Amino acid sequence: MLSLTNDERAKAGCGPLRMNSALSRAAEAHASDMVDKHYFAHDSLDGRSPFDRMKAAGYSGGAMAENIAVGYSSAAAVVKGWMNSPGHKENILNCTYKWLGVGYDSGQVKPDWSNGAWVQDFGG
Repeated sequence: MLSLTNDERAKAGCGPLRMNSALSRAAEAHASDMVDKHYFAHDSLDGRSPFDRMKAAGYSGGAMAENIAVGYSSAAAVVKGWMNSPGHKENILNCTYKWLGVGYDSGQVKPDWSNGAWVQDFGG
């Protein structure tokens, strides 16, 4: 996911993102929460925003953004989908972001959830 995202950023003249453990904790937790509780939204069912979750996970940077997706079979497919969506593409190609956290839950161990959930959390 990081490599695919950085490939797209390089085409647009942006510097590469680096993985951030706090952002990854937030992204991983949100992907699993969406699968476990069967919803698809930036805000958690408990009312927390992506920014609340990133800060709670220990991220203290300024600029933040989030991309979410469900139902994609691979990282390549989801990055392609995001690049075909103006808002998601804008997050990926925002050169002010320096950090990335990635979360994925395949949903396969949950008998009533067949779509995987993907999350990218960006920080600047």
